[in-house]
Amino acid sequence: MKKTLHTDLAPAAIGPYSQAVRAGDFVFISGQIALNPATGELDAVDLETEVKRVLSNLEAILVQAAGGRWEDVVKCTIFLTDMADFAVVNALYAEKFHTLPPARETVAVAGLPKGVRVEISAIVYLPL
Repeated sequence: MKKTLHTDLAPAAIGPYSQAVRAGDFVFISGQIALNPATGELDAVDLETEVKRVLSNLEAILVQAAGGRWEDVVKCTIFLTDMADFAVVNALYAEKFHTLPPARETVAVAGLPKGVRVEISAIVYLPL
């Protein structure tokens, strides 16, 4: 079983992809950047605001579209354009995972869509 998931509380896909796809017991959430779903504009006035918007977008898909919780996330990938931002991103990320944090990698990249500094994707385990 494969099904695409969508919520208006997160930015619409800006390319040929889905916000998330459910495949069996797993939900794969596409990388989220700091697009404000209400305006379509970036919420990137500073790094903290940007990261909070990314996490908010992830949460909207996780909760509203998939019916999950942060505790259901089993894997995240964080993409950063500057590893000097790691401490700020990590501190805000840690606020979402109080118990049983997921597996994760953080990758430095040359660039991200719309010139943002951070993008985060997630894999969620949600048994049918």
